[in-house]
Amino acid sequence: MNLHEFQAKQLLRERGLAVPDGILAEQPEATRDACARLGGERWAVKAQVHSGGRGKAGGVVLVDSPERVETETRRLLGSRLVTEQSGPDGLPVNAVLIERPTAIARELYLSLLVDRASERLLFVASAAGGMDIETVAAQTPEQILRVAVHPVVGVQPYQARRLGFGLGLDDAQIKALGTLLDGLYRLFIDSDASLIEINPLVVTDSGELLALDAKITLDDNALLGHPALTALRDPSQEDAREAAARAHDLHYISLDGNIGCMVNGAGLAMATMDLIKLQGGQPANFLDVGGGATAARVAEAFKLILSDPKVASILVNIFGGIVRCDLIAEGIIQAVHEVGVSVPIVVRLEGTNAPQGLRMLADSGLALETVSELDAAATLAVAAARRGSGSSSNTVEGGGRA
Repeated sequence: MNLHEFQAKQLLRERGLAVPDGILAEQPEATRDACARLGGERWAVKAQVHSGGRGKAGGVVLVDSPERVETETRRLLGSRLVTEQSGPDGLPVNAVLIERPTAIARELYLSLLVDRASERLLFVASAAGGMDIETVAAQTPEQILRVAVHPVVGVQPYQARRLGFGLGLDDAQIKALGTLLDGLYRLFIDSDASLIEINPLVVTDSGELLALDAKITLDDNALLGHPALTALRDPSQEDAREAAARAHDLHYISLDGNIGCMVNGAGLAMATMDLIKLQGGQPANFLDVGGGATAARVAEAFKLILSDPKVASILVNIFGGIVRCDLIAEGIIQAVHEVGVSVPIVVRLEGTNAPQGLRMLADSGLALETVSELDAAATLAVAAARRGSGSSSNTVEGGGRA
């Protein structure tokens, strides 16, 4: 779960870490009072969306009058900000953060993340911070510094010195960096985060370290133990289908292809998508119905897949271990009758009660294809998508083969 910039900065502020003063505005009329409270003669207006690259997309602007603050706020609120990371549809702007500009001497990069290779939390830093950090990582990786933290001893002073020397900080700034690293590490552990990113971490003209921007991603699997953090979720920033899937305990991720996938088990789902691509197709989604799938959940899964207008065919790949294939078949039949599926369906059932499930599909009278081999299922689904793309003439209602 991602947090907005203003939420991330509040968590940093509560830890005593330095962030700019800012005021959240959800109405243009509130901006002039915000400018008066912040003081100064210039202000930054920052769109609050779950995406990087806001500055390049016009989502962060510097203005020099309260009137301009209100004008820019009015422009942003209610719009959809399209960035390099948001996708072509962009994300809705429901609030802006107004801050006083910071006198910046240098821009640095700092993040804390889970490094699964070393099984450690890893600090990543660079003296080349700012909007083009991705380019720095790709073209000059030697500028990226890394320090792994042992879970028993936590952040050590020598690690702050190592990063500080690499970032070109002086003694006082290295001491401040040590405080920052320790605070970020404790926040990461206490909130069960998966990423904390400060970009840029700036050195001000007065020599202080300041988190000018902040991003925090929380581990969805740990949210049950953090009701206060869970309350910070902003559904408007999430894919509607992914949010609907979460409500039915389904694991769904939207993709750019046109072949809908319904699989039980994350590993099998990944293998299924790989085979689709191997056959020249493109998956429209990742969808894991889980090991305890019921007919009702399968029906909801179909509804999710079909809510994507790009879907031209559906591949169902179920290996019945815990889940029973006859229940999957029942869900498929139920979903087709409820939703009125108008795209070809290819079903591969194997494992517990697979013969019963296949027999149920055969007796249903639905126009779908069943196969026993996954390679063949992927081939059929790709071919069906090519035939049916852009057309709704292929229907599974009545009279087909199974």
